[in-house]
Amino acid sequence: MTMLLEHRAETWPDTTTFDPLAIRRQFPIFGRNPGLVFLDTAASAQKPRAVIDGVAEFYRTDYANVHRGVYGLSARSTARFEAARETVARFLNAADPSEIVFVRGATEGINLVAQSWGAAFLRPGDQVVVSELEHHSNIVPWQMLRQRLGIELVVAPIGADGGLDLAAFERLLGPRTRLVAMTHLANVTGHVVPVAEVVRLAHVQGAKVLLDGCQAVPRLPVDVRALGCDFYVFSGHKCYGPTGIGALYAKRALLDAMPPWQGGGDMIRTVSFAETTYQDAPQRFEAGTPDISGAIGLAMAVDFMDSLGRAAIRDHEAALTRYAEVLLAEIPGVTLVGAGGHRLGALSFLVDGIHPHDLATIFDQHDVAVRAGHHCAQPLMDRLDLPATARASFGVYSTEGDVDRLAEAIRAAQRLFGAATR
Repeated sequence: MTMLLEHRAETWPDTTTFDPLAIRRQFPIFGRNPGLVFLDTAASAQKPRAVIDGVAEFYRTDYANVHRGVYGLSARSTARFEAARETVARFLNAADPSEIVFVRGATEGINLVAQSWGAAFLRPGDQVVVSELEHHSNIVPWQMLRQRLGIELVVAPIGADGGLDLAAFERLLGPRTRLVAMTHLANVTGHVVPVAEVVRLAHVQGAKVLLDGCQAVPRLPVDVRALGCDFYVFSGHKCYGPTGIGALYAKRALLDAMPPWQGGGDMIRTVSFAETTYQDAPQRFEAGTPDISGAIGLAMAVDFMDSLGRAAIRDHEAALTRYAEVLLAEIPGVTLVGAGGHRLGALSFLVDGIHPHDLATIFDQHDVAVRAGHHCAQPLMDRLDLPATARASFGVYSTEGDVDRLAEAIRAAQRLFGAATR
């Protein structure tokens, strides 16, 4: 059954000091595409000039391979790369920069945990708990490990309102639960999962917790030590940074106990044909030449978000999400997909009689960019009994005017398909 969100916000956070129109001027793509309404930030955020120009300037002035050269240019490049690690550590409030591993994105980070920690510490019959809200990247690696090791994959359900059923989740936990791997903020619906309680309940059973922070990091202040999670992953391209870079946070004791998962240069101390000894974490998990410019660009994106204020970003997106909920709910024939009691930054919706792919195509004719499909969450779509949804998602550059344009595009699609409008 389709889950409906029946919620109208009475108040919005104060965003008087946050000016998305001024912020938008820092993103060159909007100047090059006048009239663009970009509502697909959950898939990949646009890039501010500071990141674009900063990465280009690094290539012009400081680029060389890291960790290996004794000459000055390599030393400068290495210093900037490791400074980026320190920036990400501060951003997440990790205890030490050595708890940050640079990866290609959240997908690689989850696979690293599965293939290193999981392969070393899970045994047949051990349970990994995920939820019905998960992106494929937090499902498939555990299925692969199930096939390899014989672990059990347990799925925590969502409730009738579309949010995580916390009571049902708690009932699933037990002595065989070794890991809980769960999203912090659902990419399809925008549901904010009560992850602090998820961590607490899992730790009571002695289980580790991995949180997928892809949607949360661009929208919420994230403090991994306050959350108490054991692993946290996010992707740079969703938080205004380059593609092909992301970070895995893991508690240092866990990284120290985990074996390498890829072999090659830079992750070794010594190599002979008889044996190899490995670097300490995090270098042990960064085989080969890393994405140097990507890490530096990620640090620039983090600095950009910090310059705006992460609480201000949260409040801006909360206000915009609530505005969109109210506006779209007032259009006859529009159904919002449930997101529990707390939605942020994204909302999925249906329009009677119009397939989401057709909607997105019509929207594009009005310069409104949204995502349509299963959003890499087919199990959730099956649970909702939906083939697809249209999803609008917001960023620091999004405005109420963008939401108004979305509503106009919905009405235009309804007129085209002969549906009644108000």
